[in-house]
Amino acid sequence: MANAPKPTTVKKESSSSASNVFATFVIPICIIIGFGVWRFVFGEGSNFIDGDREKLPLAGNYLGTAYKGGPIVAILVGLLLVVIVFSIERFIVIGKASGKSSLDTFIRKVQGLLSAGNIEAARAECDKQQGSVANVIKSGLKKYSEVEADTNMDVEQSIVAIQKEVEEATALEMPMLEQNLTVIATLVSIGTLVGLLGTVTGMIRAFAGLANSGAPDQSALAVGISEALINTATGILVSTVAIIMYNVLTSKIDKLTYAIDEAGFSIVQTYASTHK
Repeated sequence: MANAPKPTTVKKESSSSASNVFATFVIPICIIIGFGVWRFVFGEGSNFIDGDREKLPLAGNYLGTAYKGGPIVAILVGLLLVVIVFSIERFIVIGKASGKSSLDTFIRKVQGLLSAGNIEAARAECDKQQGSVANVIKSGLKKYSEVEADTNMDVEQSIVAIQKEVEEATALEMPMLEQNLTVIATLVSIGTLVGLLGTVTGMIRAFAGLANSGAPDQSALAVGISEALINTATGILVSTVAIIMYNVLTSKIDKLTYAIDEAGFSIVQTYASTHK
């Protein structure tokens, strides 16, 4: 039995490696796609006067206006795609961690079976539910059966052993749920900073237009102001989407953690009440 946890540990390490590889490839691919969107969608000739992207965009044409924001808009589009892709990936992982059926329903079933003292049926429910929460609860129930069969342990030692088993199982599962959240959290700040960089470069271009030969170059001035404002707006958009997704995903993980804690407490309470 001493070697039982190893396959789980190897599985988590494999999952971590796969997640790292995913992050390594997705970020540059999204940036490249961002440049493609900026160049070929925003910069499509029909968005500009006389079909020439070097001229001003058509009145009210937002794609052409976004193109005039410059290459930093392409980077921001790429960062927005990174937020979207990583958010979808986290939603899928967290959904699998919750299991096949409603998490609340599953927890109520387990608590009911524990109250009835039916440990084997509770373990069977974990096998049907699957996912991270079920894995943690199943580990606690397995330890419950082991300490119950061990006549050398008193009630207090048994309770500590069950609590420790639940904590160790949780420590194995939680990192998998939280992976790549740091990427989304980082983009909350990076989106704003990159947008600010575009704002500064756009204002530099605008002032350069004002200083041109003592007479303002209206075209250069318009392009510069457009670049500044478009980058500001796009940077704010990236940061807004990132912070919303981060908070939504974090709240889902907190819900899973609460469910694990609730079930772990029920296991301990059941053991304590039946072994007074």
